Amino acid sequence: MSRNFRKIEAFLGLLTAGVMLFAFYLMFFYLPPMKDEAGEVLNSSFNIFYFHLPIALSSYLAFAILFLCSLFFLWKKASCWDIYARSAAEVGALFAFLVLLTGSIWAKAAWGWYWIWDIRLSTSLVLFLVYLAYLALRQAVEEPEKRARFAAVFGILGFVSVPMSFFSIRLWRSAHPLMFGQNLGASGKGGGLEGSALKLTLLVNSLAIFLLFASLFILKTQNESLQEKLEEKNARQFDE
Repeated sequence: MSRNFRKIEAFLGLLTAGVMLFAFYLMFFYLPPMKDEAGEVLNSSFNIFYFHLPIALSSYLAFAILFLCSLFFLWKKASCWDIYARSAAEVGALFAFLVLLTGSIWAKAAWGWYWIWDIRLSTSLVLFLVYLAYLALRQAVEEPEKRARFAAVFGILGFVSVPMSFFSIRLWRSAHPLMFGQNLGASGKGGGLEGSALKLTLLVNSLAIFLLFASLFILKTQNESLQEKLEEKNARQFDE
């Protein structure tokens, strides 16, 4: 790894930490209390929304990268695309788990239960399980070329769970709040995010989470590349 690339990684890590600290400052010292439609101050647990939404979007981004890299692997047959795909899968699965975790905390504050079989929660769980199965498949197949090929096909087919999760509350009735846009067939104004302070806090939190995703993805990609080179070196020594 070149010295310049290490500097870029270090700068990205520092930038991520700085933006994350600024996001925490906005949430705890700048943001006014959240209120419901009746004007009642909401429980502070609702502030987890500012992390929950960017984490969910970052998981979708990770699985979109996995989908594209899987296509490129089947087309180009280059191992780098498989490395990118499995790196995106691991980071995406972590973020998908955090979506369920933060969503459960939010659900407890909103509905009194950590889990209900709501369409959004159910499709988010399906999304997480699909990519856990993807990672399990990679562990189950030992032959590298076959493993990469099977994983690429699974990564392409499994991507259907992403739009299913994203559009679930727009296509079906859901208790989950719709922060942007409106349900199909619904009348009136959709969305629930108003106020410059709320939008600024969400924007900064989104930037912090996306930077965190980028840092983890780059770090994972580097680790996977080094691991693959080590395995190739060991294989050559064994053949000799």
